Order: sequence, then structure tokens, then C-alpha cells
Amino acid sequence: MAPGLLVEEPAAQLPQVAKNNNEAPRHIFPDGIRTSGQHPPLYDVLKPYSEFPTEITGRTVWKRDDFINNPERWVHPFTDEEIAELSATADAFIASGTPLTGISKENFVLPKLGKVLTNLREDLLNGKGFILFKRFPADVWGPEKNAVAYMGLGTYLGYFVSQNGRGHVLGHVKDVGDDPTQIHSVRIYRTTARQFFHADDGDIVGLLCVHRAQEGGESDIVSVHNVWNILQKEHPDVAETLTKPIWYFDRKGEVSHGQEEWVRQPIVYIENGGQGRLYCKWDPYYVKSLTRFSDKGLIPPLSEEQLHALKVLEDTCQQEALHMVLEVGDIQFLSNAHLLHARTAYRDFAPPAPRRHLLRLWLATPEGEGGWALPMPDSREKKRGGIQVNDTPPRAPLDAE
Repeated sequence: MAPGLLVEEPAAQLPQVAKNNNEAPRHIFPDGIRTSGQHPPLYDVLKPYSEFPTEITGRTVWKRDDFINNPERWVHPFTDEEIAELSATADAFIASGTPLTGISKENFVLPKLGKVLTNLREDLLNGKGFILFKRFPADVWGPEKNAVAYMGLGTYLGYFVSQNGRGHVLGHVKDVGDDPTQIHSVRIYRTTARQFFHADDGDIVGLLCVHRAQEGGESDIVSVHNVWNILQKEHPDVAETLTKPIWYFDRKGEVSHGQEEWVRQPIVYIENGGQGRLYCKWDPYYVKSLTRFSDKGLIPPLSEEQLHALKVLEDTCQQEALHMVLEVGDIQFLSNAHLLHARTAYRDFAPPAPRRHLLRLWLATPEGEGGWALPMPDSREKKRGGIQVNDTPPRAPLDAE
């Protein structure tokens, strides 16, 4: 039995990573790379709590007070020169007729801004883990140019991955009328409801604000490594619970052939190699939505220990969070490895005013290209993570569906 493994998991039940994800058929995947999708961790490399650090130091550990009165440390307004370069490159890409799902650094060349983004990528992966760009002309350019320019920026940070079972690589965070109480089937980003602290299924997440809400919809972020240090000092029992592979995460029906309806894993891990850093994967909506299976005895229900842990984790994140408001034309890029983020509930303007609308990217940073060495079978895949159902092709819709 692997370190920390509490339940035997027959090898036959573990989905295998496709060996040709980085050489996918181009008639399905225009850039030749298939999103890997959700996978259980490699249970035999998971570390027991005794091997986790009692305290983390370094650039990934930060507190709200480090930034709240120092916007120059985390806000980058695009210069006129940068906007001009981005605009010209986006226009050229559109004129080329290349499908948006085939965009890459090679066909979206940014000689000057690309250098800024390359430096930013290092800080996202190994430093504070976040940046807020301003002055993107979202209210001037149309939907197509917004999408092209935004995805073009993203190619300098990572490979875009599918965000749902429909293959969307350009996500639309917008209220489409879904019922937020139906958490077993509804993705909360498609509602006006509050999002608790969580990380997405990609190494980096980007959010571009196209329209603001009338009220709410504000963003909070927190350093996982700072939260871990607090838990180790004040709630070591909770810290230990988070390291155990006893947490079941719902796939919400976005399941490929041969996969189970859930993934069992810890919430915090230690890198499988690399720098041995603490990595976090968490979303309370995905562990609270499994009663349809626990009621049938297919998986265990959340224990009192787990319910206590998720409350303490959320409360600690709220206590330590840096708060920001995304204005139209702001782009927020965040690490999902060592940050958690949240959103307040919101209320839209009455029609005919546009609803709150963000464009979202999930970007993969594989282990062989500077990304973290995750204890996952797809750690070296270019488009690791994300949500891939069978061979559903990638799509980049210009509005919410």
C-alpha cells in the first residue's frame, strides 16, 4: 500500500493517459495537442503527513499586507506600444484564417510584449503567482478580436486546455440561468452565486473582464503556502486531514468511457520530484455534490473530520485574502498550484444592459517546460489537466452557450 493510501484501488479502475496526447490528429485538434483531462493521482508516490513541511518559506509565501497598498508590485497597465503590438498581431492572425483553436506562440508573434509575458510566467510559477493587467481594450475591440488577442497572450504562459465536456478552450464566466443549488450538475461559474476558495483544473487561470456586474462579483486570492503555515501552527489536525487521499471530487457527468464518476485524491500534495513543493487542488463544490453516490453506499460520505477541515480551510482563506475588483479591460492571471481564488456573489444590471461577462483561460505548464512536477500520470503532457471527454474537439465560442 502506498504511503498515506487508506483504500485499495484496483489498477484496472485507473484510467490510462493516452500515449499520443502530444501527437493528436490535427483534423480533431488543430494544434496537434489533446487535453489530457482529469486523472487520479499516482497513489504510490503520495507522501504521508509526516513528510510535509512544518513551515514554508520563499517567494510563494505572501500576505495581504505585502500587496494591498503596493499595486505597483502586482498591477501592470499595458502601454500604448504594447497595445499597438497586440492589436497588429491579432489583426494579422484573424486575416490568416487560422482557427482560434490552432493559435500558438509560433503564429502569434509578440516580439516585445512576449518578453514581458515570459518573465511573468516565471513569477506565476515560482513567485507570488498572480498579476493584474489593465488597459486591454475589451470595450473597443469586438468579440473576435478580444478572443484572439486574449488567447494570444495566453500562449506565452501555457497551453490552453478544455474547460468542460464540450471542449471549450475559451470559457465564458456569465450567468446563463442555471440553478446554483443543483451543484451535482451545475458549474457555479454559470450562475451569480458565490464561489468559495478553489483552484481550477489547469496550472494557470486567466480572467478577462468584458462587462462588470452592477454589484458584487469581486475577486479574492490567497497564498496556499501562507495558509498552510497558519494551519500547521493553529490547526495541525486539519493540515493532516488535507494530506489524506480520502477526498472524492465529482466529475459532474463529464466522464470519458471507462472512467468513474469521481476522482479520489488528497487536497494538498508534495511534488513528485522537482523542488518538492506543496501543491493544492481544491473546490468545495466538487466534494459536497456527491451525495447521489454516497447515499447509495458507492463512496463514503464526508466525515465530521472532513467537514471541520473544509470549514477551517475556507475561514483561513477568507482571513488572509487579498481583495480586488476587476474592471472592464482588466486581465487577472493566477497560479492554480499555490494560490486559491474566490468570487463574491453578484447582481447584474437590468436588461438591456449587458450581464457580467469574463473570458476565461485554463493554461497548462508541463513539467518539462518549467511546470511543477505533479504526482499525476500526465505531469509531462503538454496539455495536462483540464476536462476532456473522449475525443471531443476543442472549441472557442465567442459567446456563452
